[in-house]
Amino acid sequence: MEDFERIKRLPPYVFSLINEMKHKARIMGEDIIDLGMGNPDLPTPEVVVNKLIEAARNPKNHRYSASKGIYKLRLALANWYKRRFNVELDPETEIVVTIGSKEGFSHLMLAIVGQGDAVLVPTPTYPIHWYAPIIAGGYVRGVPLLHGDFFENIVAAYNEILPPPRVLVLSFPHNPTTMTVELDFFRKIVYFAKEKGIIVIHDFAYADLVYDGYKAPSFLQVEGAKDVGVELFTMSKSYNMPGWRVGFAAGNSVIISSLAKLKSYLDYGMFQPIQIASIVALNELDEWVKSNVEVYRRRRDVLCEGLKNIGWEVEKPKGSMFVWAKIPEPFNSMGSLNFSKFLLEKAKVAVSPGIGFGEGGEGYVRFALVENEQRIKQALRGIRRAFYGMWKDALARGYKSL
Repeated sequence: MEDFERIKRLPPYVFSLINEMKHKARIMGEDIIDLGMGNPDLPTPEVVVNKLIEAARNPKNHRYSASKGIYKLRLALANWYKRRFNVELDPETEIVVTIGSKEGFSHLMLAIVGQGDAVLVPTPTYPIHWYAPIIAGGYVRGVPLLHGDFFENIVAAYNEILPPPRVLVLSFPHNPTTMTVELDFFRKIVYFAKEKGIIVIHDFAYADLVYDGYKAPSFLQVEGAKDVGVELFTMSKSYNMPGWRVGFAAGNSVIISSLAKLKSYLDYGMFQPIQIASIVALNELDEWVKSNVEVYRRRRDVLCEGLKNIGWEVEKPKGSMFVWAKIPEPFNSMGSLNFSKFLLEKAKVAVSPGIGFGEGGEGYVRFALVENEQRIKQALRGIRRAFYGMWKDALARGYKSL
């Protein structure tokens, strides 16, 4: 049987190589500290779990739900936006519930990207931001995120493509680089999008995971943002609900209705008790989220300060649940994939190679803050031991530190 054309456009998943090595090591009985996948390890709040159990006992909730989500859940998100950002959203026409933000983004690309349409995507980026437009039949143009002024890079990329790009994908706080922006950046984006007639999709997955007094702005805070785009939000990170698969798209009513129409052909929405429990989370857990963020902040500090003590200088992120680390100079020639293999084999620590996030990620690795502080300290001891064998050689070649 011949290969299928759409599948042929998708490359091998880089992260699967590390996952396979991790799996084999664990079969052999090795204790691998997994700081690779951004899979929250903390439990879902008990009040949310209890509400799920209560709702699941009601047979009325066992039937098909609404593909765009039940009204009270959409209303809860509208109220969340009003409290957090003073953004007014119509729950009927400007919000649709998605089965996680990854599904929402992917089906959004199917709804708005036509065959051959150009989509501007930062590089490096979360892989689905790159490959969902390709699956939809589009063409992706990478925009360098780490070099030069990002906004100017967007303008330059737009001007290089004919016919002009149809969609611009953004995500701040950014995965994997942890880069953050201020509201003025979105103001420039909205003005640019109106001028050029381009659709903006902002993935706001890490809206709540911010530190040191930084407050992540919503794209929808900008006047006129709803004229040009939508924002995605997920309950996976803020509320420790990754397996529950609850997300949202909010903003431009035409785009939202297009996504809702497409979804009406593809699914009947998620299990209704999950939606009911999610209403409790959005309505009642603002203070709980702050305590959850504090856990990640402490983990961030332990990891960043520990790496610094080893001689590996990294920047403390202001947002996200990751640390983006440039490979120390003596190891640069290994490349991010081989360096990640080295850490797994010698330090018993799994990280994500930067190349897995696109060419713009080469030379870096990503740590996920998904282990407790004691395990992170154990990981640091493993990294120190792994570096020790290379340390003497680095000194001999004239390096004063890693």
